[in-house]
Amino acid sequence: MKTIRPPLSGDAAGTSDLLKRVSRGDLCTGCGGCAGLFPDAIAMRRSTAGFPRPVQVGPLPVGAEATIAATCPGLSLTVEAAGRTDDPMWGPYRRAWTGWSADADQRFRGASGGALTGVLTHLLRSGVVQAIVQNAADPADPMANRTVVTDDPACFPVTAGSRYAPSSPLEALPDILADGRRMAFVGKPCDAAALAAIRARDPKVARAIPVILSFFCGGVPSAQGGAALLAALGVSSDDLARFRYRGNGWPGRATATLTDGSERSMSYRDSWGQVLSRHVQHRCKICADGTGMAADIVCADAWEVDDAGYPLFEEEAGRSLVLARTVLGEQIARGAERAGRIYLETFDMAQLMRIQPGQRDRRRGLRARLLALRLLGRPVPAYRGLNLRAVGRQNGPVRNIRNFMGTLKRALRR
Repeated sequence: MKTIRPPLSGDAAGTSDLLKRVSRGDLCTGCGGCAGLFPDAIAMRRSTAGFPRPVQVGPLPVGAEATIAATCPGLSLTVEAAGRTDDPMWGPYRRAWTGWSADADQRFRGASGGALTGVLTHLLRSGVVQAIVQNAADPADPMANRTVVTDDPACFPVTAGSRYAPSSPLEALPDILADGRRMAFVGKPCDAAALAAIRARDPKVARAIPVILSFFCGGVPSAQGGAALLAALGVSSDDLARFRYRGNGWPGRATATLTDGSERSMSYRDSWGQVLSRHVQHRCKICADGTGMAADIVCADAWEVDDAGYPLFEEEAGRSLVLARTVLGEQIARGAERAGRIYLETFDMAQLMRIQPGQRDRRRGLRARLLALRLLGRPVPAYRGLNLRAVGRQNGPVRNIRNFMGTLKRALRR
C-alpha cells in the first residue's frame, strides 16, 4: 500500500476569480481536484476551521479557469439520466440490492456489511483494475486521513470502515497518472463528481481511472470535530495510537486505542449524532448529491428502522445498500456476486426513503436553503438535473420555511 503525498510548490500569487467565488461562498468540498489538475499553481492547505482548502501558490496556466469552472463541485454539478431510471430523490441508477461481503472478516470490519470491500477485492482479483485509490488513517495523526494506493486485498483491513474526517484524494492526480497502472477510485460523492467531470475532459484520466465507487455521505466534519470527539472520550491526542470511526460491527463504535493498549469508545449514535455532525462544513449543508450520482457503484447503510421511521443502531451483522448507477457498475456488481465475493438481494427503492432519512430530509429542504443564500447575495453551486423543485415540494411549506429561516440565520452569523 503506497501513500500519496503530492508536493507543494511555487510562491504566492494572485487568486483566481473562481477560487475567490468558492472562498466567498464557503463552497469548497475539499476534494482537491483543482490542486491535482494544477499542482504548480494550487495546493491544499488546512484552514483555521480545520478543512483542506485551495491556496494559489503560482500562476495558473492559460485555460485553467475554464477547467476549474467545468470540474469544481463547489461551483456546479450536472446530472444526466442518459436512459437510466431517474428517481427524483436518489438520482439515476440501473439496479439496487442489499448485500454484504462473503468474507466474514470483511463484513465485520466494514462500516455497513463490507460490500464495498468485497467489490474492491473482486476488482483486483479479476484484473479489472490493478490498484485502488482510497483513504486510510494517517499514522502521523490517527484522526486524519491520507490518500493511499492499494494493490493487495490483504491491505483492506487497514482501509475498511468509514473515515469521518476531511480528505482531498484528487490532489493526488499527478501521482496517479505517473504511476501508470489502471485504477479504481473510492471517494466521497463530491470527489466522484469532480473526477467524473475531469475524466470527461481528459482521456488520460479516463484511461487511468476507469471505475469510480462512492458511498452515501452525511457531510465532512472538520479536524476540530475529530478533536471534539477525542475530548468527549477523555483522550489526549498525545496518548492516541489508533482511531476507528466505525466498523468491527454494524454500525460499530467510535474507538480510540491508546498507546498503553487500552480502548475508549462511543456509540455511533453519539459519536456522529452528538459530536461530529455539529462540525460539518457549510458546503455539505447545501449538497444536492450525498448519494454518489456520478459513481459506477455506490454503497450505503441499509438501516433497519423503527415504527417512526428512525434508524435502529443496535449492533448486528452489517447489511449494505448496493446501488449500480451505470452499466459498468452493474457488470462489476454481478461479477463480484458470481465470483463469490459478495451476496446480493434485490432491493425495493421505495424503501430507501425510510432507511435514509438524513439524505431524504436534506434533499427536500435544499431548494429553500439555496433561496435563503441567494437572497443574501451569497454564491451557491449551479445544480442541473437534480430535480430540486420536485423533491422540495415533498417537504411541505412549514418545513421549507424552517429550512429557509435556519439557513438565513446561520448565514448572517457566519
